Amino acid sequence: MGILRQRMFGDAPRSSHARVVDQLGRAIIAGEFPEGATLPGDPQLLDRFGVSRSVLREAMKTLAAKGLVRAKSRVGTRVNPRAAWNFVDSDVITWTMQSGMSAEFIDHLSEMRLAFEPAAARLAALNATAEEIAALFGIAARIDNPGHSRESVAQEDLNFHLAVAAMSRNPFMRSVTTLIEAALAVSFQMSSPALSPEGIARCAAQHLSIASAIAARDPEAAAAAMRAVILEGADRAREAFLAAPDKS
Repeated sequence: MGILRQRMFGDAPRSSHARVVDQLGRAIIAGEFPEGATLPGDPQLLDRFGVSRSVLREAMKTLAAKGLVRAKSRVGTRVNPRAAWNFVDSDVITWTMQSGMSAEFIDHLSEMRLAFEPAAARLAALNATAEEIAALFGIAARIDNPGHSRESVAQEDLNFHLAVAAMSRNPFMRSVTTLIEAALAVSFQMSSPALSPEGIARCAAQHLSIASAIAARDPEAAAAAMRAVILEGADRAREAFLAAPDKS
């Protein structure tokens, strides 16, 4: 629950390495260090973070792996163009969310989900085992609990979508589930079904429809039910965002 926990619980990084990566990553994405800028030298960064040179060096390697920076001899470490950032990386998504939401960002997440999750549901209808389908019905049943908090219903919703991705038997589907987690973090923080018993019941019924279509071995019905869930969540998040006085 990395992105969900970061966005909804605000958990702080625990190690020195994670703290440096987190603070520098957020600073880059927020524009403190704009694209093409050279980061401060090691002495300044060591003083800023109070860590050893080896911790700083490893943090820079981590940020480079996320596409945010690149080291150049005799120049220093520069911030990469935004187009080079790895937006499938969970930290990059989290930092983007923390730096300020936009309707465009919400739309981009839903577009990506629509590109692969209905296909995952279609494949799940063809490949899931009876045991997996029974477990999926169990998750749908747990969603139907009017006592849910925003966090608990978001976690069960995430469990459901991760299960469908696993049931697809396509490893690529499972590798991009950070996008699902990011979209759910946005949607459930801004406008959660947990705000009303009716919202919980509707969310549970929609997920039950997906599970039922998969159990019926109906790929097209499973894809359509998944698409309906994604579109409704995106619409709910977009409407809440546009209605909010503070869109950060």
